[in-house]
Amino acid sequence: MRYRVTHTTTYRYLQSVGLSYNEVRMQPRPCPQQQLIASNLQIRPLPADYRTRTDFFGNQVAWFSIREPHREFVVTATSEVLVLSQPAQLDFSHGMSWEAVKDALKTDRSEAMLEARQFTLDSPFIAADANLAAYAQASFPPGKPLTEAIYDLMQRIHRDFTFDPEFTNLATPLATVLEHRRGVCQDFAHLAIGCIRSQGLAARYVSGYIETLPPPGKKKLVGADASHAWFSVYLPDLGWMDFDPTNNQLPGDRHIIVAWGRDYSDVTPLKGVIFGGQNHELKVAVEVTNLEP
Repeated sequence: MRYRVTHTTTYRYLQSVGLSYNEVRMQPRPCPQQQLIASNLQIRPLPADYRTRTDFFGNQVAWFSIREPHREFVVTATSEVLVLSQPAQLDFSHGMSWEAVKDALKTDRSEAMLEARQFTLDSPFIAADANLAAYAQASFPPGKPLTEAIYDLMQRIHRDFTFDPEFTNLATPLATVLEHRRGVCQDFAHLAIGCIRSQGLAARYVSGYIETLPPPGKKKLVGADASHAWFSVYLPDLGWMDFDPTNNQLPGDRHIIVAWGRDYSDVTPLKGVIFGGQNHELKVAVEVTNLEP
C-alpha cells in the first residue's frame, strides 16, 4: 500500500521564545517492511541551523535551531511511503520455546543476537519488576513456543486493559498503568515490553502511524489519524516480529514505521530546549492518505 503521511506539530507560546534547539523523528525510516519514496520537513520560523543524521538505532533524525523571537513554532513532516505486503499468518504453535530463546540471548554471540541482547535490559521508561513478571507469567508456561507466548500476551493486554487517553501522560509510571488497567497505545507497548523483558527476552518499542478506516458506509474524517505505537520481539529463526496490543493484531500494510528504540524516549517525534515561553499550547495533527487507486 502506498501512503502520504502529513504530521504537523504546533506550539503556541504565551511569552516570546528567544532561542530553541530541537530534534525531530517524524519521517518514516527505510526498512524491510517499507520503502520511503519521498519526505519533506517544513519548519516555521525558518531555522538558523539544520542538519540530518541517523541515530544509534538507524532512525532518521533532523536537528535544527531557531534563533529569532517567536510566539508560534510549527513543524510539518510530509512523507510518501510504500508499505509492503506482510507474510501470511504464521503458525504460532511451532518454533523455539521461549526458554530456548532466553538461553540463546545469553550465550549466542552472533552479530544479530548481540544486537538484540541490548533490548533485554531496562530503559528509561521500562524497568522489569516482579509485578510485570507476575502479569506475564500466564502467557509463558514451560515449553511454550515464543511466538505463541507473545501472541497470547498481546491478546491479554487488549482484553484486560481499557484505552483511555485521559488517564495517562508521559510521566505516568508503568506500575500505575498495570494497577488501573488503563492507558493508550504508548502505555500498552511499554507494558508488553516490560513483561517480555521480565522473562529475559528482547523487545523493542516501535513508533509510527496507522491508517484509520471509517465505519462501513461512512466517509473518513479529516484528521482522524494519529501517531501510533506497538512493540517488536526478536525471534532467532525469523528476526524481529511486530505486535500491536492496542488493536490486537499483527501490524500489516496499514502500519507505517517511523522509528524504533528501547522505549518512547528513544523515538520522541519532537523534543528540544527553549529559552523563554514556558507556558504553551500544543496541537498535533496527523493525516494518513491511501494513494492506491
